[in-house]
Amino acid sequence: MKISIINGPNLNMTGKREPEIYGTQTLDEYLRLLAAGYPDIEFTTFQSNVEGEIVNEIQRVGQDADGIVINAGAYSHYSIAIADALRAVPAQAVEVHISNILAREPERRHSVLAPACVGIITGFGLDSYRLAIEALDSIHST
Repeated sequence: MKISIINGPNLNMTGKREPEIYGTQTLDEYLRLLAAGYPDIEFTTFQSNVEGEIVNEIQRVGQDADGIVINAGAYSHYSIAIADALRAVPAQAVEVHISNILAREPERRHSVLAPACVGIITGFGLDSYRLAIEALDSIHST
């Protein structure tokens, strides 16, 4: 199984940015540990603060990956381009958020990506990524 983990703006600052919301572990550290726990899954990871680069990455990996775990950060709330890219590829996507977006500011409570994904996991810290992998694994095991 191939899963691509794609992260958007400011997620490269996880571990430093607002630790009361996002924790103190860096995303890179967490993703390395996560991949080690799933030796039968081939992972690729990508992070960009640039919307077009995220679209390009979805188009690039979405043809061959079995699944995409997408945390588009703030782009989740308004990027029709990323939603369209997710719809354009055969790989199924699970949207992830480290914080509970439904308990945050009003502008963060809506996702334009959710309709392009098979599900959304929000509010479980970095463990949201593991839950998304479990969901994709379950989808592809049935």
